[in-house]
Amino acid sequence: MSSKPAMRPVAIDTPASAEDDQRIGHLLGRSEDRWVSLVGFPSDEGVRRNGGRPGAAAGPAEIRRRLFRMTPDASSTRFTRLIEHTHDLGDVGVTGDLEADQDTLGAVVAEELASGRFVVVLGGGHETGYGHFLGYARRNAPIEILNWDAHADVRPLVDGRAHSGSPFRQAREHASGTCRRYTVAGLQPHSLAAAHRAYVEAAGGQAILRHQVGTPTPLALLDALEHDALVSFDLDALDQSLAPGVSAPATDGLGLEVWLRAAEEAGRCRRVFSIDVVELNPELDRDGQTARVAALTVWRFLRGLASRAAIPAR
Repeated sequence: MSSKPAMRPVAIDTPASAEDDQRIGHLLGRSEDRWVSLVGFPSDEGVRRNGGRPGAAAGPAEIRRRLFRMTPDASSTRFTRLIEHTHDLGDVGVTGDLEADQDTLGAVVAEELASGRFVVVLGGGHETGYGHFLGYARRNAPIEILNWDAHADVRPLVDGRAHSGSPFRQAREHASGTCRRYTVAGLQPHSLAAAHRAYVEAAGGQAILRHQVGTPTPLALLDALEHDALVSFDLDALDQSLAPGVSAPATDGLGLEVWLRAAEEAGRCRRVFSIDVVELNPELDRDGQTARVAALTVWRFLRGLASRAAIPAR
């Protein structure tokens, strides 16, 4: 890697509180020893290219704002300790050149993984997923991808250009050959082209429809992983009553219980080293509802991560 990518610091105001009512924003990064890194990717250029509704560029800041006001898990000293060792690196300084910006995100993720840190990427449109993957491609080691999504996101490039519907086709076809399997769960049958389903399954992956989630369960999908893995959480997989603030709201989407269980089990899974949470569009949200779900998704992942044996107890 040549030079270390420049990150743009993000200031999020966390209201003052009493010493006995500390929030995540107060505890974040208290220890210089970093175990977990938060990285923002404020891009929605891929959404524009895919004909979607822009606005997801504001997602990372809103996820942070909601997350930092949450309290750590009162029943787990491990959780508090993990937050103290979690650092917010800020946002990738996106330029509008999507391919270059994805490469920059990949360089940041690769740097953190190489240092033995877990990574939480805050999107951004789902073009975030390909930049996230590039961090693993730079390591040139086998990887699997598990995507929770209403759409397969394996569309071809448009005029040779990436977009929010192409990240996992790009990952599968990357010259490194590092993406060994891609599984997507939560698919809407009325939003899944037969060719896209065939593409996923031809490469040995699974295309699991929304009504099939539960057989297999989120835990079973994670237990089936054979390589290091990243997990992508596209908020448009959730029912629109839970997540209205996305580019493409889902009628009859996933329920919150299975979604949050998937996030926490991903934290517990020894194969998972990073996640992303994408497609929050604050401009389309209702009373911050989707933003709160996005922040809770990160919170549940961190709670699962805190339970791993690799995280020392206080």
